[in-house]
Amino acid sequence: MIKRFFILSSLCMVLGVSAQKSHTVVQGDNPYNIAKKYGMTVDELLKLNPKHKDGKLAIGDVLTIKSDKAATPVVTKTAPVEKVTSTTSASSLGKIVLLPKQTIYGITKQYRISETDLRKLNPELDSHMKIGDEITLPLASIKKYGGEQQAITTEKHTETPVEKTTTTPIAVTTPAEGEPYVIQAKDNYYRITKQFGISQQDLYALNPGLEEKGLKPGDTIKIKRTNTTANTDTVAETSNSKAKMDSGNEKSTAASNVAAGDDYVTYTVQQGDTVFSIVNKFGVSIDELIALNPDLSHGLKTGMVLKIKKQDAAYIKKNGDALSVILMLPFGYSTNETQYRAMALDFLTGAKLAIERNARGGQKLDIKVVDSGNEASFKNSLTQINPDNTDLIIGPFFKSNVIDVLDFTKNQKIPVVAPFANSPELYNYSNLIIVETNNQTYADKIVEEVKGVYSDQKIYIVADAKKEDANYIKAGLEKAVKNPNIIIVNSPADIQPDQNMMTGQSAPVIAILANDDNAAGDAFANRMIAISKEVQGIKAFSMFYSPVFEKKVDELSQASLVYLMDRKINTDGSFEKEILAAYKTKYCKTPPKYAIVGFDVVNDMLTRENKKGEIFKQMNKVQTQLATKFEFVKSKANGAYVNTGYRVIRLVP
Repeated sequence: MIKRFFILSSLCMVLGVSAQKSHTVVQGDNPYNIAKKYGMTVDELLKLNPKHKDGKLAIGDVLTIKSDKAATPVVTKTAPVEKVTSTTSASSLGKIVLLPKQTIYGITKQYRISETDLRKLNPELDSHMKIGDEITLPLASIKKYGGEQQAITTEKHTETPVEKTTTTPIAVTTPAEGEPYVIQAKDNYYRITKQFGISQQDLYALNPGLEEKGLKPGDTIKIKRTNTTANTDTVAETSNSKAKMDSGNEKSTAASNVAAGDDYVTYTVQQGDTVFSIVNKFGVSIDELIALNPDLSHGLKTGMVLKIKKQDAAYIKKNGDALSVILMLPFGYSTNETQYRAMALDFLTGAKLAIERNARGGQKLDIKVVDSGNEASFKNSLTQINPDNTDLIIGPFFKSNVIDVLDFTKNQKIPVVAPFANSPELYNYSNLIIVETNNQTYADKIVEEVKGVYSDQKIYIVADAKKEDANYIKAGLEKAVKNPNIIIVNSPADIQPDQNMMTGQSAPVIAILANDDNAAGDAFANRMIAISKEVQGIKAFSMFYSPVFEKKVDELSQASLVYLMDRKINTDGSFEKEILAAYKTKYCKTPPKYAIVGFDVVNDMLTRENKKGEIFKQMNKVQTQLATKFEFVKSKANGAYVNTGYRVIRLVP
């Protein structure tokens, strides 16, 4: 048996010295204000400083920063979402505070804004979709469609508070009447005034100069609680007196709502806590936290006693300082099979790039590559794994082999990453991370998209031979829309414009491609182009990407084509440019498909690891790598983590 392995440990020096500088942490510094100071995102700052990726900083720490970073807007040239108006000025923008259960899709629908425009206004959107975060939107849209969720601030204030408050008593500015409060990274005027029951005008009066300077994380301001707030805080904050009695009541009340053998622990919110810091601390999702604590929808308050769902004990790495990682790839050297060798070799080139990148950033890694062979020889490859000294397994590629690895490591509960296997029978394994987004997730999104444009049109679904996806979409639409007229066809040629019974003229239809075959994609594209020339208003959707979609953007935009894809490289992004250039320098070519998968999977997993190897505590973070969006959810309470991330591409006339 031919074995290939390499060891990488302690490769921890400087990335791009010429483009980097340092910053020494001083009092009041935090990741948010440091990143903002140097024009970086918090994720970029923490990636450059992996020793501090938990966000904890001490005075005197020296951080690596990129002072020459220029923000690059995310633009998909071949897939514009909607026409973007370039006349938007700062004075026409406002902000909303993100509420529970709000999503990117929900915001685009409510405020009539395309996802592309939303991301242009909010470049760090994916990392700023937590309850209480601020989202920038056109002010007119907030006023028109916001309902009770009105703008909290605008980018440019046109008000003149000094003129309006000439009668304000001077006495309210007396410092002795205020209590000190340290501004947190997520704070804004709305959150502070709501939390402490104080008006924004009184806040300015207590803190002369605050209006001009603005809220800066780490600064100390004075606040004054109202009587109403004081009563609330007496219940919430008196952990020294009444809260001890209340906590007993809280627990007894909670016990009455939860079955015997309570499945949660309690946590008292501390000053400086945020919803995001709490879910990270306990490794739960925001939805799970809100389900047990409905009052969170009114905001997080110091002193609140939260119920936290108990989690399985986190996996702790065993190999000292280094993280021991095994890559199981189907080279087939042991059996002299070459069927999957090219795929495995490409995956490895991308994986090596990710490994070297993280090692240079300071992560200590011990990497071993194992030839997983074929179905018959696979179990022999397991002899190369020491489960008592392994922290992470990436691979194998195929479902039956993944199950063998999970059974082999069931006592140790080692995190296992399946790059391609996705099947319901895998969902019962709590230590499994499934990367490939399943077809059901795509089908659900298509149903959601069609529902948004449906107005009694006839609906055609182009199926593959099995018709599983087509039938699933049909069933979903029959529940989602009124009086659906849905026809499943075998070929795009069977799609015909409808006929208006009153006028006899051709009427538009909705067409859906549920066949992941490039030939079917070509035929579907050509049929949509032909019909869009006959009748206006046709709506086309595809569960899958086909290369023809990028070749015929202009023609397909007349059919308002919306399609989904699991991987898409934003060639205008600075991170993407850096990785593509590094791959070309190393391998003298652009990365092929499986090299991209190799980089994305390995880089995503390694960047989720902390010093203790507690990868499962980091699974609630949404991350986009070179081409893949990773958004993991639990398949069930004690089940696998399944990726639900994908890209929505919209072609607009």
